Amino acid sequence: MGMNRVILMGYLTRDPELRHTPRGGEVAVFGLAVNRIFADADGNRQEEVSFFDVEAWARRGEVIAEYLHKGDPILIEGRLKQERWQDQEGQNRSKVKAVVENFQFVGNRSSREEFSTPDLTAAATKATEAQAAGPERRSAQNARHCKSGSTMATSR
Repeated sequence: MGMNRVILMGYLTRDPELRHTPRGGEVAVFGLAVNRIFADADGNRQEEVSFFDVEAWARRGEVIAEYLHKGDPILIEGRLKQERWQDQEGQNRSKVKAVVENFQFVGNRSSREEFSTPDLTAAATKATEAQAAGPERRSAQNARHCKSGSTMATSR
């Protein structure tokens, strides 16, 4: 028995592209940048950014494509999917994507507009530093976030 679950919070690296399948389905594809800030062995602050390809199917994809743009923050929950193919030279290739099953807009509309700049690293750093704040501060931020009327889209 296995488990395939992923939760990512990051910033869109490009506007979502809504594609239509031959069978009439819709899928939004976009990139996601996720920052990690940590202290190295010498205590120096380090930052690394990971980039993920993401796809969201059906209504979830429509909503993401309609309301989010490059630089906007999003929290996604879903699964990893590995695609395999052979390139033109006959070499085996593969790529891992995240497939959205649930998502949540992060922040209210005005804060999302604040993050719609091309400087994703600065926006991600700001969010990561807020995440690193003490539990009391996070609880206050969560209370404000809940009052802002955030939306959760689920596959249930």
